[in-house]
Amino acid sequence: MMQRIEVTPRIWQRILNLRSARGNETLNGHLSAEEEAALQLYGPLARRDAGPLTLAQIGQSLDGRIATPSGDARDVSGPDGLSHLHRLRALVDGVVIGVRTALHDDPRLTVRHCEGGDPARIVIDPQGRLPDEAMPLRGDGIRRIIVQGVDRARPRGIEVIRLTPNGGWISPAAIMTALRRAGLGTLLVEGGGRTIAGFLEAGLIDRLLVTVAPVIIGAGPQGLTTRDPIQTLAQAMRPETRVYSLGSDILFDCDLGRSLGREKAVPPSRQDAALQS
Repeated sequence: MMQRIEVTPRIWQRILNLRSARGNETLNGHLSAEEEAALQLYGPLARRDAGPLTLAQIGQSLDGRIATPSGDARDVSGPDGLSHLHRLRALVDGVVIGVRTALHDDPRLTVRHCEGGDPARIVIDPQGRLPDEAMPLRGDGIRRIIVQGVDRARPRGIEVIRLTPNGGWISPAAIMTALRRAGLGTLLVEGGGRTIAGFLEAGLIDRLLVTVAPVIIGAGPQGLTTRDPIQTLAQAMRPETRVYSLGSDILFDCDLGRSLGREKAVPPSRQDAALQS
């Protein structure tokens, strides 16, 4: 059954308080069903007392596209889908993207559509292709991390994690281990689709959030394409899923490793797939 969410100021403040371990206060007044649904969706993502958590977010069209053939992805998600993405950024410690996304989109990866602090910006760049002046690496007081497979000096203030690549790619498991050691407990893998698929195949995604906008693109890159396609539907992942109406978009909240209330342990890696972007 689909639930509609409403993120009112008092509910969002409650969620931010959960993130900062100040979540024991009582809300005054009756909560609507839509406010309760917002707490149900974002509350577990904000908590810091249930261990590390890795999210992945994809915004796509009705036909599963994330951009046009030319790469235009600006308006795939509707305004409410975009606000949802910024809420996720505000709740995590770091946002992870692949170098292809960094080069093509030059994203800011900041929180602008809701109250909340900016997360650390993390770029996976196996061959050291990302220019130092790229938007994700700009100096603005926010932590910046680049995961490289080559020895390339970066400007002061940019943290470099050097990992040995295999066949030109870096193991998602090795990346995750390094980021945990760097003190990043809750992570959002935001793009691109191949980067998300790499973490997904490696069994490292706990929650996959897919927003679908009512638009048909007809051609262009798809949201998820795994390296090892399955042969039968019996092999397909069938996660426990909750469905929410955000307004302009529909959200599928998929549990890939722990309960939606964050009660199970983090699953071991199923395989050591390699990132492609």
